[in-house]
Amino acid sequence: MPGDGAPYRRLPPWFQVRIAAGGTFNRVTGTLRDRQLHTVCESAACPNRGECWSSGTATFLILGDRCTRNCGFCNVRTGTPSLPERDEPERVADAVAALGLSYAVVTSVTRDDLPDGGAGAFAETVLAIRRRVPACRIEILVPDFLGSAPSLDRVLDARPDVLNHNLETVPSRYPAVRRGAEYGRSLALLERAKARGAVTKSGLMLGLGERRDEVTAVMRDLRQRGCDILTVGQYLRPRKDRLRVERYYHPDEFRSVRNEGLAMGFRQVLAGPQVRSSYHAGDLTGPSAGSSSS
Repeated sequence: MPGDGAPYRRLPPWFQVRIAAGGTFNRVTGTLRDRQLHTVCESAACPNRGECWSSGTATFLILGDRCTRNCGFCNVRTGTPSLPERDEPERVADAVAALGLSYAVVTSVTRDDLPDGGAGAFAETVLAIRRRVPACRIEILVPDFLGSAPSLDRVLDARPDVLNHNLETVPSRYPAVRRGAEYGRSLALLERAKARGAVTKSGLMLGLGERRDEVTAVMRDLRQRGCDILTVGQYLRPRKDRLRVERYYHPDEFRSVRNEGLAMGFRQVLAGPQVRSSYHAGDLTGPSAGSSSS
């Protein structure tokens, strides 16, 4: 449980974390700093930051770096968020242009304090990128908007190439892992997005005390709602007041999950210890997407 003071478990030998270094990494750092932008790579303590920034890409985090929820797995800071910045969409678009991205991933902190949950900011960011870099494909990783259909519709009206919303874990673990979220509400969001014609995507973390049959059940639930793309990765404890790792899954187990998902009919399944929801995102959505994200 969070705050139990249990020590970090040693990473198994199959984890290979790339050290952040090099001119491209520094160029990404400078581009983000100059435009005063946040990334989920930093805020969520993503283990792939070195790899992705060294390849010239990052996942943009809009609407500040303070979340209105306090999920048991997440490293993002919680607290009172700042007011949305009106010029942030243009700054994101400018960074996309400066980095030469052909595939951009945009996510946000959860903003339950805003009437639309931040949907307007997502829509404006998509439209700003389209104006600045018309050929760039755009994936947005959205919160649940507290189940608001109008908020989701506003985002979809901007026509992102991929609508991503992570289930994160199995229903039995929601009270500890996704405080304030509802499994059925998240499924409904993905189902509505698919009904609107969107390419939909979701992600799961393993190692939080779930059973293997529960993972299979969640995958079936996603396919029943038409979900196209699935990512499955290993949960890593970002700090000592977050949920501890209950088990590390072997790469062979991730291969089994991937094969099972493909057999169910997912268009793409990316599963592995270091996989995160936007890891190699462009590669999962077709050959026209040239970049990957952390």
